[in-house]
Amino acid sequence: MTQHAAGPFEVKLAPETMEGIPADAVLGRMSIDKQFHGDLEATSKGEMLTAMSGSVKGSGAYVAVERVTGTLHGRTGSFALYHVGTMTRGTPHLAVTVVPDSGTGQLTGITGTMNIIIANGKHSYEFEYELAQSAP
Repeated sequence: MTQHAAGPFEVKLAPETMEGIPADAVLGRMSIDKQFHGDLEATSKGEMLTAMSGSVKGSGAYVAVERVTGTLHGRTGSFALYHVGTMTRGTPHLAVTVVPDSGTGQLTGITGTMNIIIANGKHSYEFEYELAQSAP
């Protein structure tokens, strides 16, 4: 049965160097550090790779992987999320999905997708997920 979780989160992105890539290149790398609140009380750490258009403002793409550790509706454990995002002349398209079989503890067997909302400079999430019957 699909369950719904929602709440705000804070995110800190820190640029990291990419060996052999000039600082002004269209390719980039960042570390991700998040604090989730609401139905998901958790922290996450991850990495992001980006590519921006050198000629069209507001166009680019990113991929990221992060490990989320905490409590989801009272169940403790961790799981990984992967992100695939594009921006076409300012119009975003983002998919954030639970990595298959990445759940641990009471979140073993978790599957799902997360929607990230950015409004008025604040971040929030809506998480649709399922837990396998065998999960504790």
